[in-house]
Amino acid sequence: MHLAIAGNIGSGKTTLTRLLAKQMKWKPYYESVEDNPYLDSFYDDMKRWSFNLQVYFLNSRFRQVIEIKDSHQTIIQDRTIYEDAYIFAPNLHQMNLMTTRDFDNYISLFELMSSFIDPPDLLIYLRASVSTLVKQIATRGRDYEESIRIDYLKKLNERYEEWISGYELGKLLIIDVDDIDFANKPEDLGIVIDKINAEIHGLF
Repeated sequence: MHLAIAGNIGSGKTTLTRLLAKQMKWKPYYESVEDNPYLDSFYDDMKRWSFNLQVYFLNSRFRQVIEIKDSHQTIIQDRTIYEDAYIFAPNLHQMNLMTTRDFDNYISLFELMSSFIDPPDLLIYLRASVSTLVKQIATRGRDYEESIRIDYLKKLNERYEEWISGYELGKLLIIDVDDIDFANKPEDLGIVIDKINAEIHGLF
């Protein structure tokens, strides 16, 4: 079974992936962040490095999904391939941080790749306000994230909500991060696990 966690920067995807993998004995697939050769450059000069960064993520996540497809385990994935194509790349294009030529090339790549993959059995969307995102980004203290602008996070949130409102590829579970603290409160993590189990058992 393939479960995936979607959500904006700082919404808690990696934390929840780690906790679920530990509690449920699922195999985690994490987003390539620490070993990403483009992130620092991207936050220094988004316009110059946006296409490179998005292609790197697209390639990385496509490889993950192919591996997940061939796996016989229950997988929990930190972020999906769809978020790059429906949220991050279009947002960069709209903000004039990615040229139309590069954006069209990127979407063409995504459309080809997506024709070879299956969506997750369950998508878990972590919904968070911008203030919560800012607080959680500050807490984890990644140097390259210090320059992330509030308007950038706000635009991403708007795109996430638009995408989720029309999501029909499979089962969807929405967790409101503003109202829950699964990272620090075991009882809150238990609530999330109960909701996930209810959705999983409804898959078959």
